[in-house]
Amino acid sequence: MAGGKMKKEKLARGGGAGSHFQGGIPFHKSKGQHILKNPMLVDSIVQKSGIKSTDIILEIGPGTGNLTKKLLEAGKMVIAVELDSRMVLELQRRFQGTPHSHKLKVIEGDVLKCDLPYFDICVANIPYQISSPLTFKLLAHRPAFRCAVIMYQREFAMRLVAQPGDNLYCRLSVNTQLLARVSHLLKVGKNNFRPPPKVDSSVVRIEPRKPLPPVSFKEWDGLVRICFNRKNKTLGSIFRQKSVLTLLEKNYKTVQALQLPLNDASGNTDIDMDVSKMVDGDEDLGTEMGDDRDDDMEMEDGDAVAEGSEFKEKILNVLRQGDFEDKRSSKLTQQEFLYLLSLFNKAGIHFS
Repeated sequence: MAGGKMKKEKLARGGGAGSHFQGGIPFHKSKGQHILKNPMLVDSIVQKSGIKSTDIILEIGPGTGNLTKKLLEAGKMVIAVELDSRMVLELQRRFQGTPHSHKLKVIEGDVLKCDLPYFDICVANIPYQISSPLTFKLLAHRPAFRCAVIMYQREFAMRLVAQPGDNLYCRLSVNTQLLARVSHLLKVGKNNFRPPPKVDSSVVRIEPRKPLPPVSFKEWDGLVRICFNRKNKTLGSIFRQKSVLTLLEKNYKTVQALQLPLNDASGNTDIDMDVSKMVDGDEDLGTEMGDDRDDDMEMEDGDAVAEGSEFKEKILNVLRQGDFEDKRSSKLTQQEFLYLLSLFNKAGIHFS
């Protein structure tokens, strides 16, 4: 009996064959199930979220409900989206018969595939492998929410908030910051979780911009994708590449054939992009692995178009007009990217 009791206690603490338990439920690291176990940290996240008593709160991946409990106490209602049916049952069991039970709505399903209801604020410790697509799904949600306070893998979080000139400044940084104001709230060590992940985490605040910049997001992301394929090369070097010129010339001829207005790309403020394509795979660090590559498109230095191409000169003239030929994407601001896109569009050159 004593031996059996000790074994149960060991399992409850997360011991034995690499299993991790809470409330008798084993966690699956492959599903990104890392449960916050530090109550002071949970309190800090809720406090920094600025939740109002009238707020409808969206929580993603609530697990066994440690954060959910505090959110229920702070807001009007919590909508929790959970993929794991075991966790759904645990949530319902935990809060059944409590004063907050009527304030909790649990949606069982994949947050990336289900339609999200109205919410005022999102507070979540998410599975890190869905960081990129979830971020842009939230930013595409209408009506826009007030803010989101989300726990990310630390390097992913630092890419979200990176500024021009920072080593981690990338396509993810530029796309996110076009749509929202992002700020780093606090760093979270791996030992605050059960089971502990392989990397540290950070909590980031995301506030959707209102109004959105008057730009087509397909056009915007098309430009940014090209620019960050070799973010430390000059734009003149990037736009001399054969693969880039071929793509842009094809778009140019299509626009000319359809006789679309030259400013067709401006003024569209709907976020109709495919969120799964808004960031490169190497920028989605949810697998607890880093990757320092800047590109996902084959674009070798020797793949350049010979001098004298009429379309190539048209492209380079646009770069020279805005004094961009010798600048690097890694140091361009949001306003500079917007200006560059407007110059290309005025010349009839499009990116989608």
